[in-house]
Amino acid sequence: MCGRYSLTLSAGDLAERFDATAPDDWEPRYNCAPGQDLPVAAGDAPDEFRRMTWGYTPPEADDARDLINARTETVDEKHAFAESFESRRCLVPADGFYEWSDHEGRKRPYRVAFEDERAFAMAGIHATWEPPTPGRQAGLGEWGGGSEDGAGDERVEAFAVLTTEPNELVADLHHRMAVVLPRDRERDWLAGEVGKPDLLAPYPGDDMRYYPVSTRVNSPANDEPSLIEERTAR
Repeated sequence: MCGRYSLTLSAGDLAERFDATAPDDWEPRYNCAPGQDLPVAAGDAPDEFRRMTWGYTPPEADDARDLINARTETVDEKHAFAESFESRRCLVPADGFYEWSDHEGRKRPYRVAFEDERAFAMAGIHATWEPPTPGRQAGLGEWGGGSEDGAGDERVEAFAVLTTEPNELVADLHHRMAVVLPRDRERDWLAGEVGKPDLLAPYPGDDMRYYPVSTRVNSPANDEPSLIEERTAR
């Protein structure tokens, strides 16, 4: 699975790498975590990054689901994901992701990244969910007062990262990995031109590496450059 990642590019570098405008207030992040608002580029506006919450909820759901991952093998079949897979795809920029693996009887975090530390895009899907309005019942509309001024204030635009089988490198750490898109296929993914056969093939990983990092990455409250530094596994 993918439950934590890093995106250490500045706003300018993020915009240049993906040819898309970045949020003016974006600052490098070393410990991106579920529940946080993070930049993604969606198919309906591929030339700009906008913030979405990491933790997907199907639009028709009665309550928040906070689904951070979707499996490529079933993403087009599961009711929660199928519509978004078909028409609401997005790029989730990163320059590394974390996996936890057993080492001498205890789990410790490792960072997976390209050897040259270049940025990449993970395949994602997104949707907008609006909590049911108090007093709304199916087929009955709204009742009990309330004003239209606050309508939609609680809408949540959120995303999930697609996962697939691991490549040989990541298999040392975990049985799943994020779908890392080849750079020349990123816009194809947004346009809906990448199908399941492509997704099921994990990124080869010949030019990737993993290394142990500080257990301080375990807490999303920690977010600083030292988190991506290599630490001796012990």
